[in-house]
Amino acid sequence: MPGGRLTQHERQQIALGLADDLAYAEIARRLDRPTSTVTREVMRNGGPAAYRADLAHRATERRSHQRKSAASASSQEPQPLGRDARAVQEYEEAFTTLLMQSGLPRMAASVLTCLYISDDGSLTAAQLVRHLQVSAASVSKAITLLENLGLVRRQRDDGRRERYVADTDAWYQSMIAAARSNAALAETARQGVGVLGRDTQAAARLQNMARFLDFVGESIIRAAEQARDILSEGSTAAGSAAAGATADPPADHV
Repeated sequence: MPGGRLTQHERQQIALGLADDLAYAEIARRLDRPTSTVTREVMRNGGPAAYRADLAHRATERRSHQRKSAASASSQEPQPLGRDARAVQEYEEAFTTLLMQSGLPRMAASVLTCLYISDDGSLTAAQLVRHLQVSAASVSKAITLLENLGLVRRQRDDGRRERYVADTDAWYQSMIAAARSNAALAETARQGVGVLGRDTQAAARLQNMARFLDFVGESIIRAAEQARDILSEGSTAAGSAAAGATADPPADHV
């Protein structure tokens, strides 16, 4: 199985495969490449509807240049906790690609990844611009989108600088929003039962759809609430343990 970067010819074959509505696995098989390679290539270059071989090739060359510049800059500074700079970079790109597959634009996915893997848990606009090597306007646009989605919030530090924080409650809110969306869809389906007639095949189909969405939505809410409670208790216990470990030991009693 060939390794290394995709060639321009391979990208053209990917574009042709997408135009023929082939699955990523089939395109990968024809190229003798892992499916994950094709999936990552398409998602980081606009998705299946917007993928263009020439644009993807130029974008890859540009990212390669940016990575080399970033690696050169990072090599001048020691990595925290003895981390491998290349391993961190590869993980960051894999995480970004996964977020893009969930529907986020590349810049928003890149910003959110930076916030998640930051040791401080927050970054300023200047830090994001420097790390991602993009314009301040690009970061601002991405932050606005992430804020609207409830994935990021703003806060001020002691120096009154604005910092961006990945909201720890974001995934709970996302799950609840999905459950509410399912509930609204289920209710619309139930309305169709009355409109189309209860004894029709269409009504039976909509009734089953409503029942399925009700069940899934209730399960999502129950699981999300349980997970938040459990993780909240765990965080509190960990914080108490850490505080106890740093406190002065009690005096010995004779």
